[in-house]
Amino acid sequence: MSNNTYSKLIEPSIKDARKRRKEEIKFSIFDINPKYLNFGVGKKYHLKTYGCQGNLSDSEKMAGILEALGFIATDIETEADFVLFNTCAIRENAEERVFGELGRFQKFLKQKPDMIIGICGCMPQEEKTVRRLKKSFPYVKVVFGTHNISSLPEYVYDAFNGQKVVEVLSIEGNIVENIPVKRDHLAKAWVDIMYGCDEFCTYCIVPYTRGKERSRKPESIIEEVEALAKAGYIEVTLLGQNVNAYGKDFTDREYGFANLLEDLNKTSIKRIRYTTSHPRDLDLATIKAMALGGNIMPNLHLPVQSGNNEVLKRMNRKYTKEEYMEKINLLKEYVPGISITTDIIVAFPGETEEQFQDTVELVKEVEFEGAFTFIYSPREGTPAANYENLLTEEQKHDRLNRLNDVVNAHSLKGQMRFENQVVEVLVEGPSKNNPELLCGYSEHNKLVNFTPKTAKVGDLVKVKIIKAYSWHLLGEEL
Repeated sequence: MSNNTYSKLIEPSIKDARKRRKEEIKFSIFDINPKYLNFGVGKKYHLKTYGCQGNLSDSEKMAGILEALGFIATDIETEADFVLFNTCAIRENAEERVFGELGRFQKFLKQKPDMIIGICGCMPQEEKTVRRLKKSFPYVKVVFGTHNISSLPEYVYDAFNGQKVVEVLSIEGNIVENIPVKRDHLAKAWVDIMYGCDEFCTYCIVPYTRGKERSRKPESIIEEVEALAKAGYIEVTLLGQNVNAYGKDFTDREYGFANLLEDLNKTSIKRIRYTTSHPRDLDLATIKAMALGGNIMPNLHLPVQSGNNEVLKRMNRKYTKEEYMEKINLLKEYVPGISITTDIIVAFPGETEEQFQDTVELVKEVEFEGAFTFIYSPREGTPAANYENLLTEEQKHDRLNRLNDVVNAHSLKGQMRFENQVVEVLVEGPSKNNPELLCGYSEHNKLVNFTPKTAKVGDLVKVKIIKAYSWHLLGEEL
């Protein structure tokens, strides 16, 4: 059969992806058609993941599906019969890196012409990406987006039978439960609690690529967390593009994110974290739920993006600096010692030096213990992509460097408060820079490298901190 024959050809539409209707979310249970069972026996797959925790979680599901079909994972690229790129569309340089990798894999096809290459995730949800794939990368046989992971068995089957698949659904999205998962970690697990985003920040492509906000049923989440605890997992991270909006789409109950935290606080899992939070939707009920302590860890990543109200308005963030600071102060009041980190964009179109300095002052006021800082990257299809930006590249990088100097100083200050303290560390494995040390993360999500005694991967151990550095703590097991 011709390699140019499509079994599916549905391309993305930004116009359709913008729509938000008041329709109930459809829930379904994942099931593999018997036609595809054992199809992957004798075949190997290689899965490359880019982007956020949501992408990592999606990759674990796709790995679970492929192994349910009989495929076996391989880290050796040239051994793979099926290579799948799970991609991110947040920044342009991340997209270019993926296209570079696709080009590199073309040479492998000369050695192994039967290799099937696919791309999925957020990048294919963009119209320009699919156009470029069809024009410059015709050897990519499988293209799908974020809404139809459960259709992977069909796509792989068609591709191995000589057909091409492009099926990118520009829909608001539904929820499929019970997708098999191959987890990457022995003690830590991602748990999706909701999908999509309705915030429509002017710089962000996520509402278009991930669809509308839709929440899993709380009983399904609680059941998954309890099952993970019984299987020996120590920590779960609750995932959503905006976890604070969890439950707002429910029509059959009054149940929000604070309620979910309260219920999970009663489960047997030892550690709970969550990401990502939107300041507008972080309410007092959620802050009080964090104050319950126990298995709810005392750290929060709360993206601020800018410390200037005019810039926040142009970003469509729907809060002011003053409202953000009010919530920061409540967090520090109800959860003493909490570690707070953030995201910040510099050089947003129209940002003046004075407005940039407002962001620097906010960082000093909050004393963030870490921040992901970025130069604004325009994304096609978003409103901000049409905003005029008069800053030079030199000015943009200068602002980023000056901001990072302040962030790094407060990061070190936040680390130093743990010197001579005892923290509890979930052991991840050997330290990257010294194999004689083990590493892991504390309750406050601090990376700890330590001299072990009896600790092994997956253990929770007490560690005395003897030295603080900007990005890690050094200690010894008690």
